[in-house]
Amino acid sequence: MPVIQNQVEQRLTDHFAPFFAEIVNESHMHNVPPGSESHFKVTLVSDVFSGLRLVKRHQEVYRILQTLMGAPIHALALHTYTESEWRERNGSPDSPNCMGGSQA
Repeated sequence: MPVIQNQVEQRLTDHFAPFFAEIVNESHMHNVPPGSESHFKVTLVSDVFSGLRLVKRHQEVYRILQTLMGAPIHALALHTYTESEWRERNGSPDSPNCMGGSQA
C-alpha cells in the first residue's frame, strides 16, 4: 500500500484542486530498498499556477509537502502547468535515469 504516495496525492489535490494530477513513485529507478517511497515524479495541472513563474510554482508544491521533504521524500521531479499549458504540451517529459547519487 503506497502510504507516502497517497499522502502526497491527497495534499496536492486538497490544495491545488488540479485539472490533472499524476504522482508516480520512481524509487525503483534508484539505489533504494525495494518498496521505498522516496523518489516521485509529480505532474500537476492547476489554474492556481496562472501568473506564477516556474520557481514560484515549485516553491508552492514544496511548501505543501514540507513535512514530507527530506524524510521520507528524497527527491521530486516536478512538472507544473496551467490547463492551457498542459493542452499545448500534451504530457510531461520522462524523468532522467538515476546516476547513482554518491556512487556515481
